Amino acid sequence: MDKTIATPAAAVEGIADGASVMIGGFGGSGAPIELIHALIDRFRATGSPGGLTVINNNAGNGRIGIAAMIDAGMVAKMICSFPRSSDPRAFTERYLAGGIALELVPQGTLAERIRAAGAGIPAFYTPTSFGTELAEGKPVAEFDGRMYVQERWLKADVALVKAETADRHGNLTYRLAARNFNPLMCMAAARTVVQASRVVAAGGIDPELVVTPGIFVDAVVEVREPQQEEALIRAGVGYA
Repeated sequence: MDKTIATPAAAVEGIADGASVMIGGFGGSGAPIELIHALIDRFRATGSPGGLTVINNNAGNGRIGIAAMIDAGMVAKMICSFPRSSDPRAFTERYLAGGIALELVPQGTLAERIRAAGAGIPAFYTPTSFGTELAEGKPVAEFDGRMYVQERWLKADVALVKAETADRHGNLTYRLAARNFNPLMCMAAARTVVQASRVVAAGGIDPELVVTPGIFVDAVVEVREPQQEEALIRAGVGYA
């Protein structure tokens, strides 16, 4: 099945108001900037999709990517580990004004909640956050003399992912640290949309090198020279 889509704009067309959206990346590494900006363009043109829940390692930097989504008023809630990063102005301003909700999740727990969803595991126990505010209201249990907190799987309606190479069937490889959350999110979302620096024919990737099998991918768009978040921030660029 050929899963290629012509443009980033076409790739994000199906995302609805109120959707939960996982966005890959650890800071700028592996962040699908072109897909994010295509989604912002759609919102500015049509007013949709709004009221989104965004799941990412952080809450955006500068005035691009996720931060630009927040600036545009698209995001109702962030689920992340680091709401304050190198330039957290967009999230901080909106959060202090009461315009966005936050669910803070320890980084390892965030990764495991996403992985659990992809593996069909509805809940698991971790010692992380026991005895803190983050554990309030959650079931706890003792195992071998140590207290653990129950955490639930974390699913999403859509995942936006950045890959290095994709074939037309959606098999993916990643570049170095850009692998981070991306493979987990592909498995945990009902629909996965991928931007790849290179799209090759089916069979063009050595099967031994495939990280994400195409069964977890629904759409692939080629972005040959993807923008890098850190470079845009250093240049003082905002997505306006």
